[in-house]
Parts: sequence; structure tokens; C-alpha cells
Amino acid sequence: MAAVGFVGLGAMGGRMAKRLLDAGHRVVGYNRTAEKARALVAAGLVLEKSPRAVAESVDAVLSMVTDDKALRAIALGPDGVIAGLRPGAVWAEMSTVSPEVTRELGAAITARGAALIDAPVSGSPITLEAGQLSFMVGGDPAALEKVRPCLLAIGPTITHVGELGLAVTMKIATNLGLAVQMLAFSEAVVLAEKAGIARERAVEVLLKSVIASPMIKYRGPFVLGMPTEALFDVNMAQKDLGLALSMGRALGVPLPSVALVDELLSAARGLDLADYDFAVVFDVIARMSGLRPSLKKPR
Repeated sequence: MAAVGFVGLGAMGGRMAKRLLDAGHRVVGYNRTAEKARALVAAGLVLEKSPRAVAESVDAVLSMVTDDKALRAIALGPDGVIAGLRPGAVWAEMSTVSPEVTRELGAAITARGAALIDAPVSGSPITLEAGQLSFMVGGDPAALEKVRPCLLAIGPTITHVGELGLAVTMKIATNLGLAVQMLAFSEAVVLAEKAGIARERAVEVLLKSVIASPMIKYRGPFVLGMPTEALFDVNMAQKDLGLALSMGRALGVPLPSVALVDELLSAARGLDLADYDFAVVFDVIARMSGLRPSLKKPR
């Protein structure tokens, strides 16, 4: 198989790179903190010293970083991905970032004779490891076909949604629902508990009910015991909610439930809970209701 580049080997990116390695791909990678890629190097990943060096050695680059600032940092400048892209190469950018930045970088990449597609994912480390991650893709369909085998090694579902920037738009629209669903679930548990139903029993009933989406099924139990390693922490959730609120203002779309859960996550940060999974919004509702927060192991 042809080599594939991967820039950003964090919680999600590192697991994606491992799936590529397991599928037999030769993976050339870069991570800002090289030490965090040690296990991947042991598994066969070739670690380069810059995003540019990754791009120079492959025809397909994948990336997963935290936000607009981080994306610009790996994309631009003499050591950035764009400087190293070969003519005809494809960069599949999987981060949840603003559509404006995506299109801005796309124009610069087109000028080099390469192509950018936005390919954000729906899922978490849990769904990724279960092989259930899904991609939404924006950009040139022909560019998608060039990297389709790489994406399929990571997740089985790919949906092309339109031109460049529309996939990350769809991802922002999708992600706002995660936090809103978690707030509704938290309110239901707290209401039941306050009325006299054991928290554990309320969670059990809700997870067997029609409201139990795939996300609620794996995240709902967090209200009983919060994981020490967040799947998606408060700061990252608020970054996505901020993107949704900005888009809503620009398009004239009111997002009242998004604004509310964003404020409650700000309260979570005020309670020194920012490092926990955003399911910790439950703690805010519980404390406001005079109930104990979720259980947490000492860090």
C-alpha cells in the first residue's frame, strides 16, 4: 500500500493512525509532542520532524488537531503541510474547525496543484476502536476517491455532503446535539433522583428507553462515575459550541438550547471541572438541585 501521512497524533489522531498501521498502511507522522507518539513508532509509524516533511513524502495527508489556531500552525509557514504538498496530492483534514479557515486553506492548496477535502468524523475514541466511526466529506469527489481507502481503514461510513467547508459545517451542526442531549439526560436523571428514584435505577431505565442514542448509551453512565480520561473535555465541547453559536448568528438561526448548555459548561469550568468529559454538565445540574455530583477518582 502507498504511504499515508498523518499530522496530529493525539487522543483521536493517534488511534486513527494505529488503525491505518493495523490495516497494512505505511504511515509517516508528525506530532507537536513527539514523546506522545512513542507507542505508534514502536508499532511501525515513521515519525518526521515537521508537517512539511510528512507532506513531502506522501501523496495523501490526513490530519486531526484541536482548533483553527492549531490547524493554521500545521498548515502554514516554511515547515507547514502546504509547503510540502506534492502536485496532485490530497490533504484530508478531519478536525472540527471553522468553515472559513477550511476554505482559506483550500484556496492556498489549490494554488499548489493539490487538493483539500474536509473530512470530520462523527464518533469518539470508543466508536473509533469499535470500528464504527463515520466520515462526512466536503470538496472535490475525485480527491475523495484518492483517499477513500485510507478513510475506510479508519471508519466504514463516508458521506459526501457537498463543496469544501460543508462537511465541517455539518460536523458543527452534529456536535451541538451531543451537548444538548447530555444536558437533557442529566436533567432527567436529576429530576428522577430528586423525586426519590435511585440514580443508578434512573440511569438504567433511561438507557433502556427510546431516548438512548448511541452517544447516550456510552456517555450516560458517566453520571454515575466520571472517567479519569475525558473522551471530549469541557473546553473542547465549548469550542465546538462556540463555532455553532457563531454560525447561528451569521446565518440568523437561533440556537437557544446550545446557548444554555454553553453557559452551564462555563459553570463547570468555574467549578474546576474543565478537564472532565463534557458529561460533567450533570454535576452542575446536580449541585444546583442539592444533589451529590458524579463520582470521580483522585487524579
